[in-house]
Amino acid sequence: MRIVIMTSGSRGDVQPYIALGLGLQRAGYQVCMFTHSIFAPMIEQYGLEFAALDGNPRAMVESKEGLRLLESGGNAMHFMRRLSAEIKKNQIAMTRSASRVLPGAHLLLYSILCFAGSYVAEALNIPAMLVPLQPILPTRAFPYPTGFSRSLGSVGNLLTHRLVNMGIWQLMRSTMQPIRHELGLPPIPIWGSISWLYKQRQPILLGNSQLALPRPMDWPDWVYVTGYWFLDAPSTWQPPADLLNFLADGPPPVYIGFGSMASRKAEETTSIVLHALARSRQRGIISTGWGGLSNADLPDTIFQLEEAPHDWLFPRMAAVVHHGGSGTTAAGLRAGVPSVVVPFFADQPFWAEIVYRLGVATKPIPHSRLTAENLATAITTSVSDQAMSARAAALGARIREEDGVANAINIIRQRIPLTAKIPSD
Repeated sequence: MRIVIMTSGSRGDVQPYIALGLGLQRAGYQVCMFTHSIFAPMIEQYGLEFAALDGNPRAMVESKEGLRLLESGGNAMHFMRRLSAEIKKNQIAMTRSASRVLPGAHLLLYSILCFAGSYVAEALNIPAMLVPLQPILPTRAFPYPTGFSRSLGSVGNLLTHRLVNMGIWQLMRSTMQPIRHELGLPPIPIWGSISWLYKQRQPILLGNSQLALPRPMDWPDWVYVTGYWFLDAPSTWQPPADLLNFLADGPPPVYIGFGSMASRKAEETTSIVLHALARSRQRGIISTGWGGLSNADLPDTIFQLEEAPHDWLFPRMAAVVHHGGSGTTAAGLRAGVPSVVVPFFADQPFWAEIVYRLGVATKPIPHSRLTAENLATAITTSVSDQAMSARAAALGARIREEDGVANAINIIRQRIPLTAKIPSD
């Protein structure tokens, strides 16, 4: 049985799906990872089949408009509105790619940015499941995770979901409805794709942990919260000798990295980080990522690296300072160390607020308000608050006992038997 996993975005939007794909492959399924070419080396080192999805998410993030929105802390609706032309072009490209890759598949698992791919699966009569990393489904329990961080009450929370889902659909429907028409599919009603999925009762697997965000009681029974999908470092990966020497040369350092959050002010951000580490008297490891931090000359108390597997690195840290992406937040929780979250935009303020309320992170510092003083204060708190450290360690132990991949596979197996036949044309 052949399963195609389709995802688009940054590394944090791809890595959990590789973990899911590996689990499915070990369970006896044939798996194809269908995403951007920049992730092909990472996928292939795990022995998974790769198919190229047109588009380059890094180019969008690093565009002049993308950098301006990241720096301003604009929410996802603002981001989509300002970059709607590029996003629409990507959806058309996804349709072409999916029409090439999906024939012969038994099941499509797709992320929230890949609705166009699900339309192709629908036209080919291939079962599909939405497998998001963000809790975007309507609920009274919490607000829509992109653009909102704190509860607005049960009615207000539900309203944010309704309005954002409808707003996104209004931005996209001039592109998506013609795609459906060309595929011979009926139009989606005005209220949008999520409501359409609800009407179809399409199974949805959410790659989050209920230990971090409990499953709302008002979600239907075909929406599943499986636990996180963690990808461990490949067996061939070895830490650089100079990194090992740095770790052995003193107390656990503080990790600081902002992942795919590029910035035109990388040198300024790096200066803030260096001064904050000096003020808090902490050793640090700076991850340069996609350009959020610059390649500055560093003192002996700070080590710079481009990237390292979080499952190996984070447990060796005194605390982790990050942007609050869903994958990095999950990795910090799993490691059992306190976090300092510096959210930029989208769902990052939401996750920052979640871990703060869990008592395993300091109060969030929006990137637009980041200073050496407030970052130094947060770092000092994160490494000295023994109660916070104890809560982080206890929660990390519980999360490590979960097996989100196995839970997801069991649900998929119940819905789509291993012996399923290829859909006929």
